[in-house]
Amino acid sequence: PQVCWLSPEQTAGKQKPYMYTQGQAVLNRSFFPCFDTPSVKFTYSATVKVPEGFTAVMSATSWEKQKDNTFVFKMSQPIPSYLIALVVGDIVSADVGPRSRVWAEPCLIEAAKKEYDGVIEEFLVVGEKLFGPYVWGRYDILFMPPSFPFGGMENPCLTFVTPCLLAGDRSLVDVIIHEISHSWFGNLVTNATWGEFWLNEGFTMYAQRRISTEVYGLPYTCLEAATGRALLRQHMDATGEDHPLNKLRVVIEPGFCLFLGVNPDDTYNETPYEKGYCFVSYLAHLVGNQSKFDAFLQAYVNRFKFQSITADDTLGFFLEYFPELKEKGVDSIPGFEFDRWLNTPGWPPYLPDLSPGQQLMRPADELAELWAADGLNMETIEAVDITGWRTYQLVYFLDQVLQKSPLPEGNVKRLSKMYPKISKAQNAELRLRWCQIVLKNNLEAEYSTVKDFLHSQGKQKYTLPLYRAMWGGSEATRALAMEIFSATAPQLHVNVQNYVKKILGLQGAE
Repeated sequence: PQVCWLSPEQTAGKQKPYMYTQGQAVLNRSFFPCFDTPSVKFTYSATVKVPEGFTAVMSATSWEKQKDNTFVFKMSQPIPSYLIALVVGDIVSADVGPRSRVWAEPCLIEAAKKEYDGVIEEFLVVGEKLFGPYVWGRYDILFMPPSFPFGGMENPCLTFVTPCLLAGDRSLVDVIIHEISHSWFGNLVTNATWGEFWLNEGFTMYAQRRISTEVYGLPYTCLEAATGRALLRQHMDATGEDHPLNKLRVVIEPGFCLFLGVNPDDTYNETPYEKGYCFVSYLAHLVGNQSKFDAFLQAYVNRFKFQSITADDTLGFFLEYFPELKEKGVDSIPGFEFDRWLNTPGWPPYLPDLSPGQQLMRPADELAELWAADGLNMETIEAVDITGWRTYQLVYFLDQVLQKSPLPEGNVKRLSKMYPKISKAQNAELRLRWCQIVLKNNLEAEYSTVKDFLHSQGKQKYTLPLYRAMWGGSEATRALAMEIFSATAPQLHVNVQNYVKKILGLQGAE
């Protein structure tokens, strides 16, 4: 299941086959013999021979091409098994910074270079200022074929990302900040078990938003965090707040058969990311001083680098670093006990203040209200200029429109016509939400946009919500779901195929 073989039609170039590996969480055992647990770290070397006309790349600190199309790789830093990754395909590279290059199929390389030239180094420099040295040498990005199911996979030295990030106008470049932040949180300091996945993702979300604040300012970061909070709300509403996977410490016990126990893959949801972010923000709130907390994060990375740790290690170090907080007993404040954070499912007991984002949210809220009205006040609507709005302000606006949907008859059609920047966007975050609005409002004239989007990519985060929306809608949208799935199933990753089968109630779903 870990080694993905793509036929030419599953690639962007559609000329040659492609192969990639995806180890997280426990799939690398199907690729090479290993202790396939994040609690064990090791260095590795590999020799890979590939056919003529293909290139191999790996998540390694050094590599060289030898005769006979043989590539030799070495990773000189200890990493957990899930971060070992290999790609073989028709791929080329272009430099975009002093220690960064982009890799992609030849048909995508120009777009990738244009989108990321000079961008990565800026984010790396801010990350180093906040969290300490970047220890991995290079930071390259590989743009995967469209069927890649994830937004990004933070394989050290070589992050794999979805080609959805190539929006053509740099409107999604900041998504890479999350993967860059994993260079410290996840890759350098790693959760010892998948039951405490929030140690990787909660800290990375916090780090991502710290870098984003330094680069783009606090209002924009608060707005982005608000969209994250909305996703957490949706997730908890869909699963039920008291679902056992909505705890930060998930009990993963092997079952007696396939149907018992928790598959570590299933811990992949909004909870470790956004509830984890809230817990790290709560620790910062207890400290009460941003630069002191930044210094703590540097000390934390330095103390545990190249190790795999538990939440008890993290929280123990926090209390040791701030003895005055330990003395105050901050770990057992009623309602906010560390134990409650870790072991109680449900909504975070503390939410960071996102009010600085209001200056960007308010205009978006007001515009959404105008579009949801029975009689459209076109004069007021036309007075709002959205040309300068950045991605997450538009995303926030669309989220509000979606919440108010279905809108009065004809409104969405007019909205589509008025804002081609949204309805014809190449930006995947906007496309996802526009498709959701089209489905929620039964705008049959635009069902083709849903079809085009699902044909163009297979990212889990975009694909599953659209199938849920279609399956939860009318007869027409259910038929649309079946039609799209039968056409696109072969280009989807096997996990995504199984999740979609589950949504559509198809037999043989796992």
